[in-house]
Amino acid sequence: MAKYKAYPEYKDSGVEWLGEIPTYWQTLRGKYVFKEVRELSTTGDETLLSVSEYYGVKPRQDTIEDGDFISRADSLIGYKKCQVNDLAMNIMLAWKTGLGVSNYDGIISPAYSVFRFDTAKAQPEYMHYLLRTKIYTTQFKSLSTGVIDSRLRLYPETFGIVEILLPSLGEQKKICAFLSHETAKIDNLIEKQQQLIELLKEKRQAVISHAVTKGLNPDVPMKDSGVDWLGEVPEHWIPARLKYHTRQIVDGAHFTPTYTEKGIPFLRVTDIQDKYIDFDNIKFIPEHEHKELIKRCRPENGDLLLSKNGTIGVPKLVDWDWEFSIFVSLCLIKFKGTLTPEYSEFYFKSHEIKEQVFGLIKQSTVINLHLDKIQNFWFCIPPLEEQYKIVNYLNEKIDTLECLIESAELTIRLAQERRTALISAAVTGKIDVRDWVIPDTQDVEELQESTV
Repeated sequence: MAKYKAYPEYKDSGVEWLGEIPTYWQTLRGKYVFKEVRELSTTGDETLLSVSEYYGVKPRQDTIEDGDFISRADSLIGYKKCQVNDLAMNIMLAWKTGLGVSNYDGIISPAYSVFRFDTAKAQPEYMHYLLRTKIYTTQFKSLSTGVIDSRLRLYPETFGIVEILLPSLGEQKKICAFLSHETAKIDNLIEKQQQLIELLKEKRQAVISHAVTKGLNPDVPMKDSGVDWLGEVPEHWIPARLKYHTRQIVDGAHFTPTYTEKGIPFLRVTDIQDKYIDFDNIKFIPEHEHKELIKRCRPENGDLLLSKNGTIGVPKLVDWDWEFSIFVSLCLIKFKGTLTPEYSEFYFKSHEIKEQVFGLIKQSTVINLHLDKIQNFWFCIPPLEEQYKIVNYLNEKIDTLECLIESAELTIRLAQERRTALISAAVTGKIDVRDWVIPDTQDVEELQESTV
């Protein structure tokens, strides 16, 4: 925020959690700035709106497209009406920014609250920015009632006693214009970085798929694999079912063992991530139960784990020596000497395996990879020496792409932090934007440099 100036003078707000504010700003309790409205729908025909901590207020259909699949009630009669510029609040999530000013006319859940602003005192857009800042959501949490976070509620009467920070209407409009322009630049940067990440992920997928089906030598003679979706493969490679190059393909425990505070790690499908094991939520079982489980399925260094339900088809090389057992949601693969686990892990990440997996999903109503299906996956088997070369090549290439992806993700995080800090600074009077004018040009590169 160094490039923005502070106000010339500040005063004590008289509100401990707000601290000092610009001299000519005032505070008013919420009940003098907005009022609760309880207009109910008599038809249920209005647009159903959703209130989210991530995006504020949107039509429910838009949130479904974004991945929110909460079912719609049979009847929406009795839902609360919400007009453009009204504040909609999920009273259970107000402390997690589960509120926002609506840009739409519609209806929301009767369990939520709707507030209408006195526009002679408060600009709705300014209030949207202000009430979603960390300083306010922290206050909402302290005023909410409930024993645990998932049961906290900020009731309308309590919301009405919260002190609202108010510059003049003209200054509120100026702050909103400033934030609209500056956050649009940040959002544009974030969108471009997200697009870059998608391109890099597609490149990563393409590099893996090409290496494990075509090899590294572009001049090698090719032959028809005999598998329609696989096409041509290097002439000296062997297309074969996975079961002919493995010693064992078995799943884990078909029952839930006894979980203990300490003991032997027990891995489930939710513990297997693309890059790591999620040790934060790992379960443990008694040693005697572990010894019974490994009689049938004993994971060892050099084996491969594969998720067979949940997020199916995710491979994880066992490259550690500590003892553990697995649940039925995971498959354990032990290899013969003709196929290396490192090469197989990359093959399971290829487009070709994904095609086989998704093909099986379409044929079944149960999202689950049965062992017989895994055993019959088609693999391309190069000579061992070539498998090692492909693995080394992919490790180097993927590391480079991962570094670029991580750099883009860092840029996004820093940009999001900058966005949050900029909004908070503007609406709480930490920076003075009264003299701000829209620049003739906007330099996104300068913005990117400032966030790295």
